[in-house]
Amino acid sequence: MWTLYTMSAPGHHVNVSSERVRATYRHGHLREALVAEGVELARDGGPDAVTLREVTRRAGVAANAAYRHFEDRDALLSAVSVAALGIVATEMDDEIERATRVSRVDDRARAEEELDAVGRAYVRFALRQPGLFRAAFTVHRDLHRSFDGEPGAGRAIGPLGRLTAALDHCAAAGVIPTERRAGAEVAAWSAVHGLACLLLDGPLRDLGEPQRAALTEQVLRMVRDGLRAAPGGALSR
Repeated sequence: MWTLYTMSAPGHHVNVSSERVRATYRHGHLREALVAEGVELARDGGPDAVTLREVTRRAGVAANAAYRHFEDRDALLSAVSVAALGIVATEMDDEIERATRVSRVDDRARAEEELDAVGRAYVRFALRQPGLFRAAFTVHRDLHRSFDGEPGAGRAIGPLGRLTAALDHCAAAGVIPTERRAGAEVAAWSAVHGLACLLLDGPLRDLGEPQRAALTEQVLRMVRDGLRAAPGGALSR
């Protein structure tokens, strides 16, 4: 994860101070500092708020300094999106750890809890961090960028990688038939993303927290039950 921003308690964040940014870029890490500022802009205003001019202003450097690292705004926004994907993946890891703590011995139960945890973390992140959620999942046209989570790292480490691993574990544990494993990412992803959007921007946005939580768990159960019976699809991985 980027080292220039910190996460405190869920739903809260600590802004990067200009002093820390300046100290960082003086040591040759301006790119990371600019991305960190972009993350904060996206957190507050979504991807539309991320601009080269504003990140350089916040970092306290000349406007043209960003072009040493980013060809244009799209390149900066892409880097911010990857950072946001990394944050989502980390929150998924935390939720997986909590959910599977009591089911480590039972492979089937652990696989089910892992799959549920990935979806639960996705919806919770969307509701708690809508700006970063939009930056993470509305920027890239390439499906496989959703495997990203940190520049230079291997594939399958981002949110889609977490979902892929959870589904693989479900297939291995017999939760879903192996012949129906192909394409399950799209089915599961579509369900939780649709719910997240309905709760975030749609007609379900005024529901209270207990109702949101109950709907989330209902959708997660339906995903699991549906994957047990739904025919497989085709998704290149």
